[in-house]
Amino acid sequence: MSTEVLDVVQYAFELSDSKIQLNDYLGKRIQLNWTGVIVCRKCSKTTKKSFGEGFCYACFISAPEASPCILHPELCEAHLGKGRDLEYEERNHNQPHFVYLAATDIVKVGVTRITQIPTRWIDQGAKKAIILAETPNRYQAGLIEVALKSVFADKTNWQNMLRNINDESIDLIEEKWRIEEILPSDMLEFLTDDEEISEFHYPVLSYPQKVNSLSFEKTPQISGTLTGIRGQYLIFDDQNVINIRRQTGYEIEWDA
Repeated sequence: MSTEVLDVVQYAFELSDSKIQLNDYLGKRIQLNWTGVIVCRKCSKTTKKSFGEGFCYACFISAPEASPCILHPELCEAHLGKGRDLEYEERNHNQPHFVYLAATDIVKVGVTRITQIPTRWIDQGAKKAIILAETPNRYQAGLIEVALKSVFADKTNWQNMLRNINDESIDLIEEKWRIEEILPSDMLEFLTDDEEISEFHYPVLSYPQKVNSLSFEKTPQISGTLTGIRGQYLIFDDQNVINIRRQTGYEIEWDA
């Protein structure tokens, strides 16, 4: 799903021959039918099983988009001129990165390329976020993230996010400057003075009390009244949700 930040985050499905503005379907019944076909996002070949976020197995173990440093930035070797695809690594990983704090029910630390702000925060369904540090490459950002994992989580509690459980007492500015006492001295030079807090409002009519996660593998036909969109999840009136990002490469038919 693509996003656009307005007063309320705008979501759209990018289909092969059209673009569907999902916000227009809030409160309406939609149906997603999986045709049984999975296409690798990298090589475009059909595959029996999807690995990672939309790869065939061959691409999963060879494509730079599926490198271990995607999930673990501290493993990145782009700054050393190494990687699965040096041109890709130079263009995407040996570039300035932000380390950030994002808040929902807890404070989470994360890493992303500068050009991915605020998209990265929206994809995670963050309520609010603040930039913590700016580094010259992904590797250095990953080292800072690792140094902070003993204090902050590095994963979003997606069930709490979809139930709209927030901690309004979280002060991201206070949390940011508390880090001065935590980070090793050689990392403090990357801290920014930026205290701007970004806040996001998602198109949700109602949140589920419980969350039932669906996938096309187990439920090829998913339908219901669309009651919300947050992060990369569609929320339905029967408390079912589906993570669209995890279904990358699945060929679906849209009906509404």
